[in-house]
Amino acid sequence: MTLKNIRIVLVEPWHPGNIGAVARAMKAMDLSQLYLVKPKEFPAFEAERRAVGAVDTLNNAVVVGTLEEAVGECTLIIGGSARARTWSHPVLGPREAAVKAIEEAGQGAQVAVVFGTERTGLTNQELDQCTHNLRIPTSAEFSSLNLASCVQIVCYEFFMASLTDSPFTPEEHADYANGSELEYFYKHMEEALDQRGFIPQDKRESTMQKLRRFFGRARPERGELKLLHSLIRLIKGKQT
Repeated sequence: MTLKNIRIVLVEPWHPGNIGAVARAMKAMDLSQLYLVKPKEFPAFEAERRAVGAVDTLNNAVVVGTLEEAVGECTLIIGGSARARTWSHPVLGPREAAVKAIEEAGQGAQVAVVFGTERTGLTNQELDQCTHNLRIPTSAEFSSLNLASCVQIVCYEFFMASLTDSPFTPEEHADYANGSELEYFYKHMEEALDQRGFIPQDKRESTMQKLRRFFGRARPERGELKLLHSLIRLIKGKQT
């Protein structure tokens, strides 16, 4: 059941053939949850043609309008990025990401691995909804990988990691807040800081980005998030 708790999320995929190729890559490695955020063209004949024997994975794909919808239930959200980013989340290679994902998915957590559009990858704002970054090592002379190739590498590592028994027991599994709970917390925090006049308008985006990345790296558990909400209500000076 471990791999069934792991979803592959494609954000605004541009070419339907890539969606089909991703579905094929997933099925070969026993992954079945495919989420599509605002695909340019889906369903499409080209997607079915490239999926070959994985049309069932393709037909079961969940289409949503926002990344938040795609990862809202997930407590471990790994965003693929080929570029170095300022103030980045912890960066994992495919094998490290696989070990971490299998450990947490094996305890019942929902895990998402997110890939951006073919032309530009994930935006900084999209990466800020992730708890970790994923970077695939490549040649310094030629680092270009297409979307389906990236997914195939990651799915292979996840499949191999799933064949190894995890040493972790259910009692050791942290009750992390999921993506939707964190988004609600960020909105609550921003309201409180606005009420106190803490954020200058010209620094709003960078300030909130730093705060989101700080708490994203910390990965608060649900009980800790409840405490943080209480602190925010204290900052606001009233019960909400």
